[in-house]
Amino acid sequence: MTRAGRFAPSPSGELHVGNLRTAVLAWLFARSTGRRFLLRVEDLDRARAGAETQQLRDLAEIGVTWDGPVVHQTDRGRLYQEAIRRLEAAGLTYECFCTRREIQEAPSAPHAPQGAYPGTCRDLSTAEIQAKRTWRPAAIRLRSAVNHWTVEDTLHGSFTGVVDDFVLRRNDGVTAYNLAVVVDDAEQGIDQVVRGDDLLPSTPRQAYLASLLAIPSVEYAHVPLVVNSDGARLAKRDGAVTLRDLAAVGISAREARRRILVSLGLPGDSPEAALSAFNPASLPREPWVWPGV
Repeated sequence: MTRAGRFAPSPSGELHVGNLRTAVLAWLFARSTGRRFLLRVEDLDRARAGAETQQLRDLAEIGVTWDGPVVHQTDRGRLYQEAIRRLEAAGLTYECFCTRREIQEAPSAPHAPQGAYPGTCRDLSTAEIQAKRTWRPAAIRLRSAVNHWTVEDTLHGSFTGVVDDFVLRRNDGVTAYNLAVVVDDAEQGIDQVVRGDDLLPSTPRQAYLASLLAIPSVEYAHVPLVVNSDGARLAKRDGAVTLRDLAAVGISAREARRRILVSLGLPGDSPEAALSAFNPASLPREPWVWPGV
C-alpha cells in the first residue's frame, strides 16, 4: 500500500479549534510528503449520536479532505482479536483481575517505573486464575519484556517512555486504545502519525507493541496543543471554540481557518493554499493560546 497519514477523532462531541488545528497539521504533513490522508473514527469507547456527522462537516469546512471511505473501529474487531491471538500464542499475554483502585493502592514492583502496572496478576497460578474467573471477568495484559522504549519524533527528537504490562483488552471485552491504534495504522498502511503532544508519553508502548507484532515503525510528529488563557488544554467550557459556536458570534469557518494557519506561521486562508509554504522545521514548538472571541 502507498504511504498514508491520518486523523482519528473519537465521536464524543463536536471538534473544537484545538482538534481542528491538529487535523490541519496532520493533513499538511501528509500532503506535503505525497501521502494519502485517511480518516478513521475511533468509536470503540465513546460515541454520541450525531457527533460523527458534525465532525465530518467541520473537517470539510476547515478545508481538510481525505481519501477513500471513513473507517470505523467498531467494524474492525476481527483484526484486534487476531492480534491478541498472535500475542497469546507467543506467550506474551496474561489475564488480569485487578480493579483500578487495587492497582492504585498496590505497592510498586521493585525497579518498576513510577505509575507502571505493578504486575499483581502476572504470575498467578492456574488454580488462582480459575478461582478469580468465577467472580470477576479478566482484562488481557501484555507481558512486556522491557521497562522503557525509545521512539523518534519529528518535533521532539528521541523520546524514551515507560512501557509496562499495559491492557490489550479490557474486562468488558472492549479492545484497548494502545492495541487498536497500532493494528489500525498497520492495516491501513499508515506510516505517519501526527497528533497532539499530550499523546507522546503513550507512544513508546505502541511502538513496542508494534515491534512484537512485526509491524514496521512509523514516522511520528506530536504537535503542540491549543490552550486557554490559563495554560490548560482547550475545552468546550472555554466559550466559543467549535465552528458552530464561532459562527453564532460572527466568525466564519474561513476566518477560523485563517486564524489556525496564522498560529502556525502559514499564509493563506485554507490548508491547500498554505501547503507550498509548509515546513515542519518552522512550526511553533509551544502551545497556541486561544485568544477567544
